[in-house]
Amino acid sequence: MTKKQLLQLFEQHKVRTVWDDQEEKWYFSIVDVCHVLTNQPDYDHAKNYWKVLKFRLIKEGNESVTKCNQLKLASPKDGKKYKTDVADPELLFRIIQSIPSPKAEPFKQWMAAVAAKRIEQMQDPELNFEQAYSDYRRLGYSDKWINQRLKSIEVRKELTDEWDRAGVIQGQQYASLTDIITRAWSGKTTKQYKQFKGLKKESLRDNMTNIELALNILAEASATEISKAQNPKGFSESAKIARKGGSIAGDARKKLEAQVGHSVISSTKASDYLPPAKDAEVMIEEKE
Repeated sequence: MTKKQLLQLFEQHKVRTVWDDQEEKWYFSIVDVCHVLTNQPDYDHAKNYWKVLKFRLIKEGNESVTKCNQLKLASPKDGKKYKTDVADPELLFRIIQSIPSPKAEPFKQWMAAVAAKRIEQMQDPELNFEQAYSDYRRLGYSDKWINQRLKSIEVRKELTDEWDRAGVIQGQQYASLTDIITRAWSGKTTKQYKQFKGLKKESLRDNMTNIELALNILAEASATEISKAQNPKGFSESAKIARKGGSIAGDARKKLEAQVGHSVISSTKASDYLPPAKDAEVMIEEKE
């Protein structure tokens, strides 16, 4: 069962969601919904609110609570994944009825819109890119950056398709190959790169400069073409090709730096130059 975690915004409040491809439905973090509807000052207060409400509903014999699922979601506090109570829209609607809030109806409408949008994007993948373009624009990114970012997503998809064909396993093996490529062109692993930029759970690619994105695209596109030509089998052979692809971009980086006289690996991140985020969600998922 394939699940994709997405962070979405409702009136500047972050709501953790999970899309289940097999069931074709959303799951929403109940704690985050409580945070939104009750204006709790922080995550811990929202968590406690849900704990008390959950106990009361169970005591009243409310069967809705017993149907809550638990999924591992990234904590808004430390970014680590913990089991968290989640509910699909139908169940969440029932829970919301037990929360007195003037935001209840607007939130229900928002949930319905989120669900409808996802179905449309599944039927027409082009809408996925159009939505992402619109969302990046609302976040304040330039048209030039957005075009590169969407191209990087396309290139990444071609690379992961090639890894699938080679028998590479999604998850840790994908992450390891990504680290190999990233280190080969930038001199840093993905984790080191994020630390250099002062990132925690944010997307590294969403915080790259135009030149960093261009080099990353070159690295992943090169790895894809070499893989197609050499037809590797399994992780070990794909790792050698990942290193070759990354090195091509790494050589290009070094030549460029020799000409400009400084490193093009920047500590700059999106929050350094973008305005405060408006309600937006980037629906395109990349396999890491």
